[in-house]
Amino acid sequence: MHTYRPDVLEHLLRHGIRPTEHTRPDLVRDFVRDLYKYEIRCLRERYMRKEFPKREYAGRVDALRRRYGVLSLHAREFVVVPPES
Repeated sequence: MHTYRPDVLEHLLRHGIRPTEHTRPDLVRDFVRDLYKYEIRCLRERYMRKEFPKREYAGRVDALRRRYGVLSLHAREFVVVPPES
């Protein structure tokens, strides 16, 4: 059983991710990482199709990276560690 940190849950919900107490944190983090990789690939493809100028690319990448700040955490940091008895 896993108890996810409230701030992590809030961040995950922004991406439509709602883990249960039975969902392993490493699985959740892998899913978020894969979603980020998909979005960064789409952004690059849009840039290659010249949907926006090169000078905007770095800013868009940075904005995307900021939306996935939870990836700066290790999977074990997604959950609350129960106090020792």
